[in-house]
Parts: sequence; structure tokens; C-alpha cells
Amino acid sequence: MSPPADDRRVARSVRPAPAPTRPALKVRYELRRTELVEAAAGVFADRGYDSTPMSELATQIGLAAGGIYHYFAGKEQLLIAICDQLVDPLLARARELVAEDRPPDARLRVLVRVWVSYVVRHRDHMLVFQQERHAIELGDQWRGVRRARKDFERLVAGVLADAAPHLDRRIALSALLGMVNHTAQWFDPDGRLDSDAVADGYVDLVLGAARRPA
Repeated sequence: MSPPADDRRVARSVRPAPAPTRPALKVRYELRRTELVEAAAGVFADRGYDSTPMSELATQIGLAAGGIYHYFAGKEQLLIAICDQLVDPLLARARELVAEDRPPDARLRVLVRVWVSYVVRHRDHMLVFQQERHAIELGDQWRGVRRARKDFERLVAGVLADAAPHLDRRIALSALLGMVNHTAQWFDPDGRLDSDAVADGYVDLVLGAARRPA
């Protein structure tokens, strides 16, 4: 779906201001930009990306009309920033964990714990990512997002192969991706299970299947 006409007109006429070069101002600029991405993720998760024009988004997050364009050229650039804010830190942390010396089962368990915790803490980002995945699969502008997602999936697949070598690698990865990413749809932070308990349940399912007799 194309962006609303008012979004297209403003995007053509306004360009984001360059990031300040002075250290104190740059820190403030980046902090504000990060806050805007988080706020936009909440609005898009609640109202839908396609159905929320930039003018309404600005109103919802308390900015003057056109204020977002000080930081982003348009709504698509903002969506890319939401995806980057979701995937990039998770990938970096996962690489650190995999490099640590642990038995295969323990490596899988700690990785899935961090993954589930991240999905829960970034629920809005995850919901927006899932809603707009059809768009993310196409276009050069999404190349970085796709690459980071594929790198993370390959990392998880490698950890799974070490911990559960007898499982079909593709089926095991698809099952784990589906379970963990879908957690954003149902997890209740005030519920009976915390994120570690949910993660352990997912790992127990995978490892339990790996240990059953053929």
C-alpha cells in the first residue's frame, strides 16, 4: 500500500536535518531520535503502519506537524529504523553469547532466554515487524534489515544443530522462530510465567523432541 498523499508531499519537500557534530548536541539528537522510533513503534503496533499517516503519528507522539521530518525523511525510513532497533542489538548480543564457552544445551538455553526477553521488551517493534514483513521482503532499501535477520537466523540454526543434531535443521529452526517471535502476541508481563520460564519451555520442547527415540 502506498503512503497517504500528504505523507508523499511532505517527504518530497522536507529533508531531515543532519546530525549535529558537537558531542553534547549529537548525543541529545540521537537520544531524541531513539525515543521517536520507540514511540512510533507503539503507535504503529496499535493503529497499523499503513493506516497511520505521518500527521496523525506526530499528533499521537506529541510533536508539531512535520516535526518528525527533522529526524526522518519519511515513514518508510522510520519503519526501517524500527526494524534496525529491533534486530541489530539482538544480533550483536547473540554473537557475544555464542562466542562464550558453554555446552551446546546451555548455549541454546541462554540464547533463547535473551531472545525471548528481547521480544517481550520490544513487543511493539516485533508486532510492527511481523505486520510489515511482506514489505520488508522486497526492495533494496530493506537489504540491511534482511541481512541482519538472516544472520540471526543462521546463528540460531548453528546453535540448534549443535544442541539437537538429530532434528531436521530447517523444521527445528522454523518451529523455534515461530514460537519465540509469536510470544509478542500473547505474553502477559503480569502473568504466571516470566520470560525465562517461557524460553525454557521452548527449549525443553526442542530438546525433548531431539531426545525421543526415532
